[in-house]
Amino acid sequence: MTHDDVVKLDLTALGEKIRNKDISPKEVVQAVLHRIIELNPILNAFITVAAEEAMQQAKQAESEIAAGHYRGPLHGVPIGLKDLIYTKGIRTTMGSSVYEHFVPETDAAVVRKLQEAGAILIGKLNTHEFAYGPTGDISHFGAVRNPYDLSKMTGGSSSGSGAAVAAALCFGALGTDTGGSIRIPASACGIVGMKPGFGRVSKQGIYPLAYTLDHPGPMTRTIRDNAVMLGVLAGHDPDDPYTLVQSEEDFARYIGESIRGKVIGIPSTFYYEDLHDEVQEKVEEAIQVFKDLGAEIRTVDIPVLSEVSWAQLKTIQSEAYAIHAELLNAPEADKYHPETRERLLLSADAKGYEYVQAQDIRRRAQAAFQQVFASVDVIVTPTLPILPPDIGQRETVIQGKSEQVRPALLRLTGPTNLTGLPSLSVPCGFSRTGLPIGMQLIGKPMDEAVLYQFGAAFEREASVSTLKWEIHSR
Repeated sequence: MTHDDVVKLDLTALGEKIRNKDISPKEVVQAVLHRIIELNPILNAFITVAAEEAMQQAKQAESEIAAGHYRGPLHGVPIGLKDLIYTKGIRTTMGSSVYEHFVPETDAAVVRKLQEAGAILIGKLNTHEFAYGPTGDISHFGAVRNPYDLSKMTGGSSSGSGAAVAAALCFGALGTDTGGSIRIPASACGIVGMKPGFGRVSKQGIYPLAYTLDHPGPMTRTIRDNAVMLGVLAGHDPDDPYTLVQSEEDFARYIGESIRGKVIGIPSTFYYEDLHDEVQEKVEEAIQVFKDLGAEIRTVDIPVLSEVSWAQLKTIQSEAYAIHAELLNAPEADKYHPETRERLLLSADAKGYEYVQAQDIRRRAQAAFQQVFASVDVIVTPTLPILPPDIGQRETVIQGKSEQVRPALLRLTGPTNLTGLPSLSVPCGFSRTGLPIGMQLIGKPMDEAVLYQFGAAFEREASVSTLKWEIHSR
């Protein structure tokens, strides 16, 4: 197989070829590194490429597989990591000059899980500085560029992860999501992104943004690939007090099953307000696909949603400032990007009573969603209300009204960070100018497998491309 043939494979197909010894992990790493050398100067997705370490891991994987010690579907598969996930001996920058030369002494829990599964860690992916932003264009190492249009944002904060998966620079990536930071770049870059339920995946060894809102999760080209990755990542971790006690689970177990007779909830307010026309059009077409597959569509009311954005904002402000307060009062404060520093300093204005009020809204929002889920299996919404903006753009116009880009990008994803519900972004089409559009599937607690069932049914029927192959520098 040529380098191009290799990197065009999705994670599941590649895993099968490695297992059957049709291709060696060393050949795979060489193909991926060739693609990274060609395109990373254009996209700026990777901050650090761990070429030498990846080749060593590939040799080990090849020896193990030859000896019959196959570890599973990620064995020998190159995976990228958002650069606020600690990697022993490999620098971890948080996208900031504050940590430009920081090299952790230990691995994050998710890194250990990937290593135990035999995955090859190909490098560290660019991120919005300290993950505190949904645009993906604020990083000490420069903005990440969208593979579908190099003038556009990837979305953030898992910006490099979105671009790298979409452009075949790795077969899957790990991101983190505090207000939408997996699903926003997944939608903007036309890939699959899962924010698992809160506590599904350990945050130990991942630089925090907000203790009660952070969710690590997988970003991939296909639904099955995503389910496979989550199966490796999920699990209780005694070193992360927020993780849930949970049994080992096959998240792909419902993939391929019919959704006929299942019920999809469509919120009557909030999620379908103030949308770009083409976003609304593509999501409505996706809902029709679900109807054609036999699902019942039911309008649902979630009245507390009008308060959720405020509660999400006050929670992230309070928790982010608590994490950064010491650094912001140290000499290193001058190393923050001005936009990040300004946002953190404004976060100090959040009042203690506002944080308490926000937690009461969180409780009521969780109860409201629980009531809706008594009568529906999943909720379907747009992932983003707008198309990917230009890099550096901070204002946009939606339905004739001016809106700040940052809150617009966060508006439809933030609620399930506050409630902790699992949420999956699935590509559902393209704008007339060729920009990706995503829809969001929201599920019950611990119901990621059902989201994958619905996502796979749509993916199979709609066949929306999740690979941007031809990318040319301007």
